[in-house]
Amino acid sequence: MTYTLYYSPGAASMAVHWMLIEAGIPFEARLVDIDTGAQHDPAYLRLNPAGRVPTLVVDGVPRHESAALLMLLAERHPDAGLAPDLESPERPEWYEMMVFLANTLLPAMRDWFYADSDGDPAGAEAVRALAERRIEAAWDRLDAHLADDRAWLIGDRLSTVDLLAVMLMRWSRNQPRKAINWPHLGPYITRLRALPSFIELNAREGLTEWNNPVS
Repeated sequence: MTYTLYYSPGAASMAVHWMLIEAGIPFEARLVDIDTGAQHDPAYLRLNPAGRVPTLVVDGVPRHESAALLMLLAERHPDAGLAPDLESPERPEWYEMMVFLANTLLPAMRDWFYADSDGDPAGAEAVRALAERRIEAAWDRLDAHLADDRAWLIGDRLSTVDLLAVMLMRWSRNQPRKAINWPHLGPYITRLRALPSFIELNAREGLTEWNNPVS
């Protein structure tokens, strides 16, 4: 099995990058600097015609969509334990939560960030206001899910759901209501940010603005 990850620091590739590190999966990382428009380079567009990250080249074939890549890697590397076993009663909840994050929360995040450029700028504020309500409703749901003091969103161990959720929670850091300010999400985020794999991920991507304080 061979993997090449095309990523941009802090972007939607972050959860996939994190999983590869956490699972100890050998891979090659190639930077696509979206701040300079590298995602529109013709060579990259041949790999990902949408001009987005991540792209994960899997055994020579480019694959896309962060949630799908997390699920694919979980199935290809079951020994990593980042998804419940197929026969586990937690497996349906894992599917449900992955799709919720990918279909509900991630699009709302994109609408909040790109309301001016993805649609009519005249209606951007209305789009952003709706996105903000959807995002905060998602934080309410996840916060309630963690109210029983569970350590992880699914089951009794880290899973792809946590990797994707924390990436999206990180994106809220500049929004009016940050995910970390919810009563149960705050301790959850702090706990996940203390994982060695998350610390290594931030070091590799050169990210410093959303880490736990150094004691």
